[in-house]
Order: sequence, then structure tokens, then C-alpha cells
Amino acid sequence: MDKVLLSFGHGYSAQALARLLLPQGFRIIGTTRDAAKAARLAETGIEPVLWDDDLAPALASATHLLSSVGPSEAGDPVLARHGPAIAAQAHRLTWAGYLSTTGVYGDHQGGWVDEDTPLTPATQRGALRAAAEAAWQAIPGLPLHIFRLAGIYGPGRGPFEKVRQGTARRIVKPGQVFSRIHVDDIAQALAASIARPRPGAIYNLCDDDPAPPEDVIAHAAHLLGLPVPEAVPHDAADLSPMARSFYAESKRVSNRRIKEELGVTLRYPDYRSGLAALLAGGD
Repeated sequence: MDKVLLSFGHGYSAQALARLLLPQGFRIIGTTRDAAKAARLAETGIEPVLWDDDLAPALASATHLLSSVGPSEAGDPVLARHGPAIAAQAHRLTWAGYLSTTGVYGDHQGGWVDEDTPLTPATQRGALRAAAEAAWQAIPGLPLHIFRLAGIYGPGRGPFEKVRQGTARRIVKPGQVFSRIHVDDIAQALAASIARPRPGAIYNLCDDDPAPPEDVIAHAAHLLGLPVPEAVPHDAADLSPMARSFYAESKRVSNRRIKEELGVTLRYPDYRSGLAALLAGGD
């Protein structure tokens, strides 16, 4: 049987997954709103489809479905446009995945959360994600798997460039910790779930080492042999609304389920190993 992944919003994490699935014989159809990006995707073996094109043939052929598209105040754009068609094809799908965020858990003042922790989002972004999760879960017969992602980093998305340019800031808020995840570990967890489907499952995707964000910047500077950026108190920092929303929540996220159920061994279990690999790779 052909294996066909329809990837809505085929972005950074989905492209990392594609690099694992293409050698397994998957055909991958990826949507994008950008014609130039569509051309770049085609060069990597992805079959690009523009968002406004007819997706009926792609949906009809899909055996697997992944959505990386974030919600807006109007709701989930994938479901708004394609919800009935997805529902009609739900019984044909082997696996469906929705990429959410650990922001749905809200603020736990540095305490631990796992997949059974009640959702108490503290930001609008987290609340919209929780609502989107529920909308996907409401599709009858969809073999849905929800993945709650911590802060994503990887090639092209590390702190080194800002440290080199002298624009990195060590914003310090006492007691603040974040969980994070290397994009390659996102990809391997998704691939492990595709290989071992459990419809209805929810997985946290994060590493083993929740840490204060200022420690990550300091370590990046040490790896580069550059001065550690000066600490800036959180209350004095001029933050964007998005950045401020991140600092509104502090929690440690458990990843035990991906290890126990999916057999995942993280390639980068902490930011130190992840940053060293990025630097060695030329980031």
C-alpha cells in the first residue's frame, strides 16, 4: 500500500520529518501559501500544493495527515477550509498528527507538567491552541495524535547569530524556566508515532533539561569564545508581545511518554548537546 503524507503548512518541523520519511518510501504532499517556497520544496522531493489550489485529490490519496498550521482568533484555518473533507476521509487515514504547544498548560511557576495535566492556558496563544486541539479531537473517526511542542531550535534557529552580532540578550526573570526541543528530535518522535499509531494519544515533545533562557545564551557565548551578554532584568526589558507571552509562563515539561510509548531516545537531551551539534554543523 502506498504511504502518502499530506502535510498542511509544510514548515520547519514538517520538513525535518520529511527527511526521515522520504527514504522510507513515503510520498509527501506539502501545502504552502508561497509559490517561491513551493519551488524550493519541489527540489527536496516534496510535492507542493498552494493553499488556494484544489486539495481534494491530495486528501483523497492521503494515508497520513499532519497539520503544523497555527490557529487564529477565527479558529483553525485548516479545519475552516477543509474540515468537512478531512472528516469525510477520516476513516481512510492510518495516522493524523496535530502540532500544538506546551503553552496549553499555562503557568505552573516552574512545576512539572505531563500530558494528563489539565489545560489552563495563561495566554491568548495558548487558549487558541487548546481550542484548536479540541476542534481536531471532535472529528469523528480521525486517528488523531496531538504533539505539544516546547520551544523549537535547530539549524538556522539557534542563538549563535545574535550572540555573534552582539544583539543577544540574557533576560533574567527569577525562577523562570523553559523547555525546548531540537527539530531533529521532533522529527524522530513524529516518525516513531507514525510507525506505532495510537489514535487519541497526546505527546509532549521536549528535551530532558528545562532551563533558564539566560543560561542558554550564556552557554552559546562560551561555545563561541565570546563575552557573555549582560543580564537584563525582565521588568526592564523591552519585549515584543510574543516574547512577553513566553515569559508569562514557567514550567518544566515531562517527556516520559515519548520514551516509554514510542521508544524515543533523544539525540539532543539538553541544550548543551544541541548547541554543540549546531555549531559543529556550521550554524
